[in-house]
Amino acid sequence: MASLYKKVISGKPYWYLREMGWVDGKPKLVSERYLGTAADIEALLDAREAAVLPERTRHLAFGDVAAAWGVLRDLGVAAIIDEVTGGRRADAGASAGTYLALAALNRLVAPCSKAAFADWWKTTAADRFTKIPAPVLDHRRFWDAMHAVTLGQLEEISRRIAVRIVEASGVDCSSVALDMTNFATFIDTANGKAPVAQRGKAKQKRSDLRLVGLGLVVTRDGGIPLTWHAYPGDRPDVTQFPAMIDQLLSQYQAVCAAAAVPDGAADMTVVFDAGQNSEGNFAHLASTGLRYAGSVPASDCPDLTALPASVRTIVDRERFGGLTAYDTRREVYGAERRAILTHSPELHASQARGFDGTTLAKAGKKLGELAATLARGKTRRGRDKVEAEIESITRKPWVRRVIAWQLTGDQPKDLRLTWETDPAARAALEEEIFGKHVLITDHDDWPVPEVVAGYRSQSEAEFSFRQMKDTRVVSFSPMHHWTEHNIRVHVFTCVLALQIAHLMRREARHAGLDMSVRELLSQLAAIGETVLIYPSAGGRPKARRMTTELSDQQRQLHETFNLAQWAPRS
Repeated sequence: MASLYKKVISGKPYWYLREMGWVDGKPKLVSERYLGTAADIEALLDAREAAVLPERTRHLAFGDVAAAWGVLRDLGVAAIIDEVTGGRRADAGASAGTYLALAALNRLVAPCSKAAFADWWKTTAADRFTKIPAPVLDHRRFWDAMHAVTLGQLEEISRRIAVRIVEASGVDCSSVALDMTNFATFIDTANGKAPVAQRGKAKQKRSDLRLVGLGLVVTRDGGIPLTWHAYPGDRPDVTQFPAMIDQLLSQYQAVCAAAAVPDGAADMTVVFDAGQNSEGNFAHLASTGLRYAGSVPASDCPDLTALPASVRTIVDRERFGGLTAYDTRREVYGAERRAILTHSPELHASQARGFDGTTLAKAGKKLGELAATLARGKTRRGRDKVEAEIESITRKPWVRRVIAWQLTGDQPKDLRLTWETDPAARAALEEEIFGKHVLITDHDDWPVPEVVAGYRSQSEAEFSFRQMKDTRVVSFSPMHHWTEHNIRVHVFTCVLALQIAHLMRREARHAGLDMSVRELLSQLAAIGETVLIYPSAGGRPKARRMTTELSDQQRQLHETFNLAQWAPRS
């Protein structure tokens, strides 16, 4: 057994390492090794510690990139694109399919321009497990890949990817939600190379910018996009409905054929909001054989909204709380249809708060300011212009019903405004409209709770658009393209990123983790890779890699997305 032994020589302590043993049944010194003074021992320990410490470390993104890459690879996205577009260019570092799949991956986890892609790639561990080095990711190679795909091929690629998603995930696409929105761009007004970008009614309130419209059809099961349609931003959504329905029918027939489901289109239900309503659209929908669940503005159905609350019954308290409904039939858009009047106490309370606290309050403030200005006798405007301003302030139908006003005087200096909120009219409005929806469907066989649940799946499409307007993950912006062709390819990569994101969210939910896309990607992004770089004794420095410490939730995600296949071995 070895032990430390101190000798004091000339009053100074010196340390030795002694090893004792048993000889002839007695303890005896076997060996002795001089260690030096305490300072000598400290120096030896410091040197040894320095030898095992890395010279520097580097932290790389791993979890989110690896999980997304795994889904893209499992779906065979790059192979599908390459199969449609043809062979790889001789001077390209990777195939067109690989570049477009990488563009979608970047849209998913860290949206940036193609010019910044290579620099972003260096901050990830992806070059290690994808075997794609940063030098081949020059932005011009991405542009070459985008130009290698025709718009016709893009449609075929989108169709094949949708089929593959359904085959691989088993997602139920018998009920889908259709919705449309537009995205603001920063394309110059004088640019004539992008007719898909036009000024129109901006849903992001940027009427000064050119808009690109986008329609999506997403599954009720997981909100996964099945088909998409880009269109000029100045066109009303209602005009794009027939094209979306035709695309959906074609896509769904392909999905059913791949899954060997006969006559599958007859079982598909399309859910859409009142913004798509027109007699022509309903006629077109009927010609396709697709089923539907939609809505009519409650204000357009005074005969239903005037009915007393006693005619309504609870729908399903466990699923929908205090929601009540009245099931009937009425003439809607040229045909008799099943109509269900619903009333939600939560929506009622929310609309009441919003009307009183925002809509009515803003109108009242503007009328009060105008009345004060007129009372001072300082205005030079004629009576007709003042009346026009009052009409503009009270232009909303609900406000017109509740606010009563009177303008006296003929000359500008004599004009006086008085106004008041009519409590009886306010109460009548609340009783008639607040909290109410009118749902319409051709599903006479569905019970009311199923119609309500089907219509509420519209929120999946709305959620998808909100996600694409999130600038941090799965984002349409920034868009650094200014030609028709590249904008449409850009939209394709954005929709592909959304498909991957919602497939990942669905898979995590099946594993017991119900998370938003942003939360999911945030947790995956927290699974990093650390590179430990040690001093070199000649030649290249030695590097060791390891993943960061995992929380319980991250460990579950690590297993769910099989990140071990991409994790560093040493």
